[in-house]
Amino acid sequence: MLDLNQMAALCRKEDQLDTSLYNKYDVKKGLRDIDGKGVLAGLTNISTIYPQKIVDGKIISDKGELRYRGIDINQLVGGFVSEERLGFEEISFLLLFGQLPTSHELENYQQIIAKKRTLPKNFTRDVIMKKPSHSIMNAMSRSVLTLGCYDDQADNTSIENVLDQSLSLISIFPMLAVYAYHAYNHYDNQGSMYIHRPDESLSAAEAILTMLRPDKKYTFQEAQTLDMALVLHMEHGGGNNSTFTTRVVTSSGTDTYSAIGAALGSLKGPKHGGANIKVTQMMDFLKKEITDPTDDEEIYNYLKKILNKEVFDQQGLIYGMGHAIYGDSDPRATIFKNYVEKLASEKGSEAQAEFDLYRRIEYLAPKVIAEERNIYKGVSANIDFFSGFVYHMLGLPEELYTPMFAIARIVGWSSHRIEELVNGNKIIRPAYMEVSHDLEYTPIDLRG
Repeated sequence: MLDLNQMAALCRKEDQLDTSLYNKYDVKKGLRDIDGKGVLAGLTNISTIYPQKIVDGKIISDKGELRYRGIDINQLVGGFVSEERLGFEEISFLLLFGQLPTSHELENYQQIIAKKRTLPKNFTRDVIMKKPSHSIMNAMSRSVLTLGCYDDQADNTSIENVLDQSLSLISIFPMLAVYAYHAYNHYDNQGSMYIHRPDESLSAAEAILTMLRPDKKYTFQEAQTLDMALVLHMEHGGGNNSTFTTRVVTSSGTDTYSAIGAALGSLKGPKHGGANIKVTQMMDFLKKEITDPTDDEEIYNYLKKILNKEVFDQQGLIYGMGHAIYGDSDPRATIFKNYVEKLASEKGSEAQAEFDLYRRIEYLAPKVIAEERNIYKGVSANIDFFSGFVYHMLGLPEELYTPMFAIARIVGWSSHRIEELVNGNKIIRPAYMEVSHDLEYTPIDLRG
Protein backbone atom coordinates (compact mmCIF):
# COMPACT_ATOMS: atom_id res chain seq x y z
CA MET A 1 0.00 0.00 0.00
CA LEU A 2 1.31 3.44 -0.92
CA ASP A 3 1.57 5.93 1.91
CA LEU A 4 1.17 9.69 1.46
CA ASN A 5 4.90 10.33 1.03
CA GLN A 6 5.15 7.67 -1.67
CA MET A 7 2.12 9.04 -3.48
CA ALA A 8 3.60 12.54 -3.32
CA ALA A 9 6.90 11.22 -4.71
CA LEU A 10 4.95 9.63 -7.56
CA CYS A 11 3.32 13.00 -8.31
CA ARG A 12 6.70 14.71 -8.40
CA LYS A 13 8.14 12.09 -10.73
CA GLU A 14 5.26 11.79 -13.19
CA ASP A 15 4.32 15.49 -13.26
CA GLN A 16 7.82 16.85 -13.80
CA LEU A 17 8.12 18.45 -17.24
CA ASP A 18 11.28 18.83 -19.27
CA THR A 19 11.85 22.60 -18.99
CA SER A 20 13.72 22.70 -22.32
CA LEU A 21 10.38 22.00 -24.04
CA TYR A 22 9.20 25.51 -23.16
CA ASN A 23 11.87 26.94 -25.45
CA LYS A 24 11.41 24.23 -28.07
CA TYR A 25 7.71 24.98 -28.50
CA ASP A 26 8.02 28.70 -27.70
CA VAL A 27 5.68 28.40 -24.71
CA LYS A 28 5.86 31.36 -22.35
CA LYS A 29 6.21 29.90 -18.86
CA GLY A 30 4.01 31.85 -16.48
CA LEU A 31 2.59 33.60 -19.55
CA ARG A 32 5.65 35.86 -19.48
CA ASP A 33 8.62 36.55 -21.77
CA ILE A 34 12.17 36.10 -20.51
CA ASP A 35 12.27 39.82 -19.61
CA GLY A 36 9.09 39.48 -17.55
CA LYS A 37 6.71 41.06 -20.04
CA GLY A 38 3.32 39.38 -19.96
CA VAL A 39 1.72 37.65 -22.94
CA LEU A 40 -1.00 39.89 -24.35
CA ALA A 41 -4.30 38.31 -23.25
CA GLY A 42 -6.87 41.07 -23.45
CA LEU A 43 -7.74 44.75 -23.70
CA THR A 44 -8.67 47.18 -20.94
CA ASN A 45 -9.42 50.84 -20.29
CA ILE A 46 -8.92 50.59 -16.56
CA SER A 47 -5.18 50.90 -15.96
CA THR A 48 -1.82 50.55 -17.66
CA ILE A 49 1.71 49.92 -16.46
CA TYR A 50 4.90 50.59 -18.41
CA PRO A 51 8.52 49.78 -17.56
CA GLN A 52 9.48 53.29 -18.63
CA LYS A 53 7.82 56.63 -19.31
CA ILE A 54 7.52 57.91 -22.88
CA VAL A 55 7.53 61.69 -23.39
CA ASP A 56 7.26 63.14 -26.92
CA GLY A 57 8.24 59.75 -28.32
CA LYS A 58 11.39 59.55 -26.19
CA ILE A 59 11.92 56.83 -23.56
CA ILE A 60 12.85 57.90 -20.05
CA SER A 61 14.17 54.52 -18.92
CA ASP A 62 14.48 55.25 -15.21
CA LYS A 63 10.84 56.26 -14.82
CA GLY A 64 8.25 53.46 -14.69
CA GLU A 65 4.69 54.58 -15.37
CA LEU A 66 1.30 53.66 -13.90
CA ARG A 67 -1.92 55.15 -15.23
CA TYR A 68 -5.44 54.82 -13.84
CA ARG A 69 -8.01 55.33 -16.60
CA GLY A 70 -5.31 57.06 -18.66
CA ILE A 71 -4.20 59.51 -15.95
CA ASP A 72 -0.67 59.29 -14.56
CA ILE A 73 -0.67 58.16 -10.93
CA ASN A 74 1.59 61.09 -9.99
CA GLN A 75 -1.02 63.56 -11.24
CA LEU A 76 -3.82 61.79 -9.39
CA VAL A 77 -1.93 61.70 -6.10
CA GLY A 78 -0.70 65.26 -6.51
CA GLY A 79 -4.28 66.39 -7.09
CA PHE A 80 -5.97 65.18 -3.93
CA VAL A 81 -2.90 65.72 -1.73
CA SER A 82 -2.59 69.37 -2.82
CA GLU A 83 -6.18 69.89 -1.70
CA GLU A 84 -5.48 68.12 1.61
CA ARG A 85 -7.96 65.35 0.93
CA LEU A 86 -7.69 61.60 1.30
CA GLY A 87 -7.95 59.87 -2.04
CA PHE A 88 -9.39 56.36 -1.69
CA GLU A 89 -13.00 57.22 -2.50
CA GLU A 90 -12.15 59.64 -5.32
CA ILE A 91 -9.79 57.24 -7.07
CA SER A 92 -12.12 54.28 -6.61
CA PHE A 93 -14.83 56.35 -8.32
CA LEU A 94 -12.43 56.99 -11.21
CA LEU A 95 -11.58 53.31 -11.64
CA LEU A 96 -15.19 52.15 -11.45
CA PHE A 97 -16.79 54.81 -13.64
CA GLY A 98 -13.99 55.94 -15.93
CA GLN A 99 -13.94 59.60 -15.01
CA LEU A 100 -13.04 61.84 -12.12
CA PRO A 101 -16.04 62.84 -9.99
CA THR A 102 -17.32 66.36 -9.56
CA SER A 103 -17.55 67.65 -5.98
CA HIS A 104 -21.24 66.71 -5.87
CA GLU A 105 -20.63 63.25 -7.37
CA LEU A 106 -17.81 62.57 -4.92
CA GLU A 107 -19.91 63.62 -1.94
CA ASN A 108 -22.77 61.41 -3.11
CA TYR A 109 -20.40 58.48 -3.72
CA GLN A 110 -18.84 58.86 -0.28
CA GLN A 111 -22.31 58.75 1.26
CA ILE A 112 -23.16 55.57 -0.67
CA ILE A 113 -19.94 53.86 0.45
CA ALA A 114 -20.45 54.94 4.07
CA LYS A 115 -24.08 53.77 4.22
CA LYS A 116 -23.13 50.39 2.74
CA ARG A 117 -20.48 49.91 5.44
CA THR A 118 -22.63 47.48 7.39
CA LEU A 119 -22.96 43.72 7.69
CA PRO A 120 -26.13 41.59 7.84
CA LYS A 121 -27.68 41.14 11.27
CA ASN A 122 -25.63 38.79 13.49
CA PHE A 123 -23.10 38.22 10.66
CA THR A 124 -20.15 39.24 12.84
CA ARG A 125 -21.19 36.82 15.57
CA ASP A 126 -22.35 33.91 13.41
CA VAL A 127 -19.73 34.00 10.65
CA ILE A 128 -16.67 36.01 11.65
CA MET A 129 -16.49 35.09 15.34
CA LYS A 130 -17.80 31.53 15.04
CA LYS A 131 -14.61 29.98 13.68
CA PRO A 132 -11.63 32.40 13.84
CA SER A 133 -8.61 31.70 11.65
CA HIS A 134 -4.98 32.78 11.82
CA SER A 135 -5.32 33.34 8.07
CA ILE A 136 -7.38 36.50 7.79
CA MET A 137 -7.43 36.06 4.00
CA ASN A 138 -9.15 32.69 4.39
CA ALA A 139 -11.57 34.25 6.87
CA MET A 140 -12.34 37.00 4.36
CA SER A 141 -12.91 34.44 1.60
CA ARG A 142 -15.34 32.55 3.82
CA SER A 143 -17.15 35.76 4.69
CA VAL A 144 -17.43 36.84 1.06
CA LEU A 145 -18.86 33.49 -0.05
CA THR A 146 -21.25 33.48 2.91
CA LEU A 147 -22.46 36.96 2.00
CA GLY A 148 -23.68 35.42 -1.24
CA CYS A 149 -26.10 33.34 0.81
CA TYR A 150 -27.63 36.55 2.20
CA ASP A 151 -28.13 38.05 -1.27
CA ASP A 152 -31.38 37.15 -3.06
CA GLN A 153 -29.83 38.48 -6.28
CA ALA A 154 -26.46 36.74 -5.90
CA ASP A 155 -26.57 35.15 -9.38
CA ASN A 156 -27.89 38.23 -11.18
CA THR A 157 -25.02 39.39 -13.41
CA SER A 158 -26.64 42.52 -14.78
CA ILE A 159 -24.28 45.49 -14.62
CA GLU A 160 -26.63 47.32 -12.24
CA ASN A 161 -26.68 44.42 -9.79
CA VAL A 162 -22.96 43.62 -10.03
CA LEU A 163 -22.16 47.29 -9.44
CA ASP A 164 -24.36 47.32 -6.35
CA GLN A 165 -22.66 44.16 -5.06
CA SER A 166 -19.23 45.63 -5.82
CA LEU A 167 -19.94 48.85 -3.94
CA SER A 168 -21.07 46.81 -0.95
CA LEU A 169 -17.89 44.70 -0.97
CA ILE A 170 -15.66 47.77 -1.33
CA SER A 171 -17.45 49.26 1.68
CA ILE A 172 -17.28 46.25 3.98
CA PHE A 173 -13.87 44.74 3.14
CA PRO A 174 -12.22 46.74 5.96
CA MET A 175 -14.79 45.36 8.41
CA LEU A 176 -14.31 41.78 7.23
CA ALA A 177 -10.53 42.05 7.68
CA VAL A 178 -10.29 43.94 10.96
CA TYR A 179 -13.14 42.10 12.69
CA ALA A 180 -11.65 38.76 11.62
CA TYR A 181 -8.32 39.79 13.12
CA HIS A 182 -9.89 40.84 16.43
CA ALA A 183 -11.75 37.52 16.65
CA TYR A 184 -8.54 35.56 15.98
CA ASN A 185 -6.54 37.70 18.40
CA HIS A 186 -9.16 37.19 21.12
CA TYR A 187 -9.80 33.46 20.80
CA ASP A 188 -6.34 32.27 19.72
CA ASN A 189 -4.03 34.83 21.33
CA GLN A 190 -6.12 35.59 24.43
CA GLY A 191 -6.13 39.26 23.50
CA SER A 192 -8.88 41.84 23.79
CA MET A 193 -11.55 42.08 21.10
CA TYR A 194 -12.91 45.35 19.77
CA ILE A 195 -15.87 45.58 17.41
CA HIS A 196 -15.96 49.30 16.69
CA ARG A 197 -18.51 50.54 14.19
CA PRO A 198 -16.90 53.34 12.14
CA ASP A 199 -18.71 56.62 11.74
CA GLU A 200 -20.19 57.31 8.28
CA SER A 201 -18.07 60.44 7.91
CA LEU A 202 -14.82 58.46 7.84
CA SER A 203 -12.78 57.49 4.80
CA ALA A 204 -11.65 53.89 4.29
CA ALA A 205 -8.24 54.55 5.90
CA GLU A 206 -9.79 56.34 8.87
CA ALA A 207 -12.35 53.56 9.32
CA ILE A 208 -9.57 50.93 9.39
CA LEU A 209 -7.60 52.78 12.07
CA THR A 210 -10.78 53.40 14.07
CA MET A 211 -11.78 49.74 14.03
CA LEU A 212 -8.28 48.48 14.75
CA ARG A 213 -7.33 50.62 17.74
CA PRO A 214 -8.78 50.38 21.24
CA ASP A 215 -9.00 54.18 21.61
CA LYS A 216 -10.06 54.74 17.96
CA LYS A 217 -7.55 57.62 17.69
CA TYR A 218 -5.14 58.40 14.86
CA THR A 219 -3.22 61.35 13.43
CA PHE A 220 -3.77 62.89 10.00
CA GLN A 221 -0.32 61.69 8.91
CA GLU A 222 -1.21 58.11 9.86
CA ALA A 223 -4.50 58.29 7.94
CA GLN A 224 -2.88 59.95 4.94
CA THR A 225 -0.08 57.37 4.74
CA LEU A 226 -2.49 54.43 4.98
CA ASP A 227 -4.78 56.10 2.44
CA MET A 228 -1.80 56.47 0.08
CA ALA A 229 -1.02 52.76 0.47
CA LEU A 230 -4.61 51.91 -0.45
CA VAL A 231 -4.61 54.19 -3.50
CA LEU A 232 -1.30 52.84 -4.80
CA HIS A 233 -2.33 49.20 -4.27
CA MET A 234 -5.82 49.73 -5.69
CA GLU A 235 -5.15 48.65 -9.26
CA HIS A 236 -2.22 47.45 -11.37
CA GLY A 237 -3.30 46.39 -14.83
CA GLY A 238 -5.29 43.37 -15.91
CA GLY A 239 -2.36 40.97 -15.98
CA ASN A 240 -1.54 40.62 -12.29
CA ASN A 241 -2.49 37.21 -10.96
CA SER A 242 -5.53 38.09 -8.84
CA THR A 243 -7.03 40.50 -11.38
CA PHE A 244 -6.54 37.99 -14.18
CA THR A 245 -8.17 35.41 -11.92
CA THR A 246 -11.13 37.76 -11.49
CA ARG A 247 -11.52 38.11 -15.25
CA VAL A 248 -11.11 34.38 -15.93
CA VAL A 249 -13.71 33.42 -13.33
CA THR A 250 -16.04 36.26 -14.39
CA SER A 251 -15.89 35.04 -18.01
CA SER A 252 -17.55 31.80 -16.94
CA GLY A 253 -20.69 33.74 -16.01
CA THR A 254 -20.47 33.07 -12.28
CA ASP A 255 -21.58 35.37 -9.46
CA THR A 256 -19.67 38.27 -7.89
CA TYR A 257 -19.02 36.49 -4.60
CA SER A 258 -17.42 33.49 -6.31
CA ALA A 259 -15.27 35.72 -8.51
CA ILE A 260 -14.00 37.82 -5.61
CA GLY A 261 -13.50 34.72 -3.46
CA ALA A 262 -11.23 33.34 -6.18
CA ALA A 263 -9.32 36.63 -6.37
CA LEU A 264 -8.75 36.54 -2.61
CA GLY A 265 -7.31 33.04 -2.92
CA SER A 266 -4.89 34.27 -5.56
CA LEU A 267 -3.80 37.33 -3.60
CA LYS A 268 -3.16 35.24 -0.51
CA GLY A 269 -0.25 33.52 -2.24
CA PRO A 270 3.20 34.63 -1.02
CA LYS A 271 4.32 35.20 -4.62
CA HIS A 272 1.58 37.82 -5.00
CA GLY A 273 0.13 39.52 -1.94
CA GLY A 274 2.39 38.24 0.80
CA ALA A 275 5.65 39.84 -0.35
CA ASN A 276 5.62 42.68 2.19
CA ILE A 277 5.67 40.19 5.07
CA LYS A 278 8.85 38.64 3.66
CA VAL A 279 10.41 42.10 3.48
CA THR A 280 9.74 42.79 7.17
CA GLN A 281 11.07 39.37 8.12
CA MET A 282 14.22 40.00 6.08
CA MET A 283 14.65 43.41 7.67
CA ASP A 284 14.21 41.99 11.16
CA PHE A 285 16.97 39.51 10.35
CA LEU A 286 19.29 42.24 9.05
CA LYS A 287 18.71 44.47 12.06
CA LYS A 288 19.84 41.64 14.34
CA GLU A 289 22.85 40.61 12.25
CA ILE A 290 24.32 43.96 11.16
CA THR A 291 26.48 45.57 13.81
CA ASP A 292 26.50 49.04 12.23
CA PRO A 293 23.32 49.94 10.27
CA THR A 294 25.12 52.97 8.82
CA ASP A 295 27.98 50.91 7.36
CA ASP A 296 27.20 50.48 3.65
CA GLU A 297 29.96 47.93 3.16
CA GLU A 298 28.63 45.66 5.91
CA ILE A 299 25.08 45.96 4.56
CA TYR A 300 26.31 45.24 1.03
CA ASN A 301 28.11 42.08 2.13
CA TYR A 302 25.07 40.80 4.03
CA LEU A 303 22.82 41.43 1.02
CA LYS A 304 25.29 39.43 -1.07
CA LYS A 305 25.03 36.56 1.43
CA ILE A 306 21.24 36.66 1.19
CA LEU A 307 21.42 36.59 -2.60
CA ASN A 308 23.84 33.65 -2.51
CA LYS A 309 21.52 31.64 -0.21
CA GLU A 310 23.98 31.71 2.69
CA VAL A 311 21.76 33.46 5.26
CA PHE A 312 18.14 34.34 6.10
CA ASP A 313 15.69 31.94 4.41
CA GLN A 314 18.28 30.66 1.89
CA GLN A 315 15.99 31.34 -1.07
CA GLY A 316 18.43 33.70 -2.78
CA LEU A 317 15.99 36.62 -2.89
CA ILE A 318 16.29 40.17 -1.65
CA TYR A 319 12.61 40.74 -0.98
CA GLY A 320 11.00 43.95 -2.15
CA MET A 321 13.48 44.32 -5.01
CA GLY A 322 12.46 44.02 -8.64
CA HIS A 323 9.16 43.72 -10.44
CA ALA A 324 7.80 41.71 -13.37
CA ILE A 325 7.23 44.88 -15.42
CA TYR A 326 9.09 47.80 -13.86
CA GLY A 327 12.85 48.05 -14.23
CA ASP A 328 14.71 51.05 -12.87
CA SER A 329 11.73 52.58 -11.08
CA ASP A 330 8.39 51.52 -9.58
CA PRO A 331 6.37 54.77 -9.57
CA ARG A 332 4.31 53.53 -6.63
CA ALA A 333 7.42 53.07 -4.49
CA THR A 334 8.75 56.48 -5.53
CA ILE A 335 5.53 58.17 -4.41
CA PHE A 336 5.07 56.09 -1.29
CA LYS A 337 8.59 56.64 0.02
CA ASN A 338 7.83 60.32 0.65
CA TYR A 339 4.92 59.43 2.95
CA VAL A 340 6.90 56.67 4.64
CA GLU A 341 9.53 59.29 5.51
CA LYS A 342 6.89 61.70 6.86
CA LEU A 343 5.36 59.00 9.04
CA ALA A 344 8.77 57.89 10.31
CA SER A 345 9.53 61.49 11.23
CA GLU A 346 6.29 61.70 13.21
CA LYS A 347 7.03 58.41 14.99
CA GLY A 348 10.45 59.51 16.26
CA SER A 349 14.15 58.70 16.17
CA GLU A 350 13.87 54.90 16.21
CA ALA A 351 11.56 54.85 13.19
CA GLN A 352 13.78 57.41 11.42
CA ALA A 353 16.84 55.22 11.98
CA GLU A 354 14.98 52.22 10.55
CA PHE A 355 13.86 54.26 7.55
CA ASP A 356 17.51 55.19 6.99
CA LEU A 357 18.36 51.48 6.85
CA TYR A 358 15.58 50.94 4.31
CA ARG A 359 16.98 53.74 2.15
CA ARG A 360 20.47 52.26 2.28
CA ILE A 361 19.21 48.85 1.22
CA GLU A 362 17.08 50.46 -1.51
CA TYR A 363 20.30 51.97 -2.89
CA LEU A 364 22.64 49.00 -2.35
CA ALA A 365 20.45 46.00 -3.28
CA PRO A 366 20.22 46.78 -7.04
CA LYS A 367 24.02 47.03 -7.15
CA VAL A 368 24.40 43.64 -5.44
CA ILE A 369 21.86 42.04 -7.78
CA ALA A 370 23.51 43.54 -10.88
CA GLU A 371 26.86 42.16 -9.73
CA GLU A 372 25.66 38.67 -8.79
CA ARG A 373 22.95 37.95 -11.36
CA ASN A 374 22.44 38.03 -15.12
CA ILE A 375 19.55 40.48 -15.39
CA TYR A 376 17.67 41.58 -18.49
CA LYS A 377 16.40 44.88 -17.14
CA GLY A 378 16.98 47.25 -14.27
CA VAL A 379 16.10 46.40 -10.67
CA SER A 380 14.64 48.79 -8.13
CA ALA A 381 12.61 48.75 -4.92
CA ASN A 382 8.93 47.98 -5.43
CA ILE A 383 6.10 49.21 -3.23
CA ASP A 384 6.16 46.04 -1.12
CA PHE A 385 9.62 47.05 0.07
CA PHE A 386 8.12 49.93 2.05
CA SER A 387 4.54 48.86 2.80
CA GLY A 388 5.36 46.37 5.55
CA PHE A 389 7.42 49.01 7.36
CA VAL A 390 4.49 51.43 7.17
CA TYR A 391 2.03 48.87 8.51
CA HIS A 392 4.44 48.17 11.38
CA MET A 393 4.64 51.88 12.23
CA LEU A 394 0.84 52.05 12.15
CA GLY A 395 0.60 49.18 14.62
CA LEU A 396 -0.98 46.73 12.19
CA PRO A 397 -0.27 43.07 13.00
CA GLU A 398 1.37 40.98 10.28
CA GLU A 399 -1.86 39.01 9.90
CA LEU A 400 -3.41 42.14 8.33
CA TYR A 401 -0.63 43.01 5.87
CA THR A 402 -2.03 41.03 2.93
CA PRO A 403 -5.67 41.85 3.84
CA MET A 404 -4.72 45.56 3.50
CA PHE A 405 -3.74 44.74 -0.07
CA ALA A 406 -7.14 43.11 -0.59
CA ILE A 407 -9.00 46.09 0.89
CA ALA A 408 -7.38 48.23 -1.79
CA ARG A 409 -7.44 45.78 -4.71
CA ILE A 410 -11.16 44.96 -4.39
CA VAL A 411 -11.67 48.22 -6.31
CA GLY A 412 -9.53 47.02 -9.21
CA TRP A 413 -11.11 43.57 -9.17
CA SER A 414 -14.60 45.08 -9.27
CA SER A 415 -13.67 47.40 -12.14
CA HIS A 416 -12.22 44.57 -14.20
CA ARG A 417 -15.18 42.31 -13.44
CA ILE A 418 -17.58 44.92 -14.74
CA GLU A 419 -15.44 45.58 -17.83
CA GLU A 420 -15.31 41.84 -18.53
CA LEU A 421 -19.10 41.56 -18.24
CA VAL A 422 -19.65 44.55 -20.52
CA ASN A 423 -17.28 43.31 -23.24
CA GLY A 424 -16.74 39.61 -22.78
CA ASN A 425 -18.88 37.08 -24.59
CA LYS A 426 -16.47 34.16 -24.50
CA ILE A 427 -15.16 32.13 -21.61
CA ILE A 428 -11.39 32.60 -21.22
CA ARG A 429 -9.74 29.33 -22.18
CA PRO A 430 -6.02 29.24 -23.05
CA ALA A 431 -4.39 26.10 -24.43
CA TYR A 432 -1.85 23.66 -22.99
CA MET A 433 0.31 21.43 -25.18
CA GLU A 434 0.57 17.76 -24.29
CA VAL A 435 4.18 16.55 -24.22
CA SER A 436 3.69 13.03 -22.88
CA HIS A 437 4.51 9.89 -24.86
CA ASP A 438 1.85 7.70 -26.45
CA LEU A 439 1.15 4.84 -24.07
CA GLU A 440 -1.05 1.77 -24.21
CA TYR A 441 -3.47 0.56 -21.56
CA THR A 442 -2.07 -2.27 -19.41
CA PRO A 443 -4.44 -4.78 -17.75
CA ILE A 444 -4.28 -4.54 -13.96
CA ASP A 445 -2.82 -8.03 -13.42
CA LEU A 446 0.12 -7.22 -15.77
CA ARG A 447 1.14 -3.94 -14.09
CA GLY A 448 4.44 -3.96 -12.20
